[in-house]
Amino acid sequence: MQAIDPSSLTTITATLHALNRAMEDCRIAGVDPDHDPAIALLARHFATVTADRADDDSLRFACSRRVTELERFPALLTLAVRGVAHDRVAKERFHADGCKAMKALALEIGLAPGSFTISSTPSDPAIAGYVALSSDDISIMLSVGPLHEGNEVQYFAKRGPAAGQKLRFAPMRDFVRRARFAARIRRDLHLDAIVPSPAPVETAAPISREPIAA
Repeated sequence: MQAIDPSSLTTITATLHALNRAMEDCRIAGVDPDHDPAIALLARHFATVTADRADDDSLRFACSRRVTELERFPALLTLAVRGVAHDRVAKERFHADGCKAMKALALEIGLAPGSFTISSTPSDPAIAGYVALSSDDISIMLSVGPLHEGNEVQYFAKRGPAAGQKLRFAPMRDFVRRARFAARIRRDLHLDAIVPSPAPVETAAPISREPIAA
């Protein structure tokens, strides 16, 4: 009925909500949404609710500017303030962005590709879970929520002069400043003083001296 008379759908949010409900109705009814007339009409209605927007080139420029803003003020900063408990979409964003940022941090620290692992543990819906980086030398863990406010990052050394020292903490605002935070970790954990683990030695199979039968 909303597809037949979409006059009440005056915003993108309302239209998207109606489209999502229609998709769910199709799923329940066993109807292919790609061939459902209501889905097609609601999708076309997006053109109506966006008709007063700027032209495509202006919108593309605005998108590019928004991407630049997000690079300066990452979503992880916002998620650290508001938390992600019981918010599935926000939680997925935290883990996706957290893994991406953790990998970039590892490379900035100087860890060689393949020498570290990054794991994502969503845990219970009521909490954020955590993103963790682990190598032979260090461990870094990232989480958000009231229990971690101001201490979203935990890190410690597994080997070297700083091994066995107390767990160190840092706020999210430091974590997102990748180059500066990588230098801090190297300094705090004395990574330059850690002797690299010897690479495994590959032993060649012994050469047989027995004559080969013809």
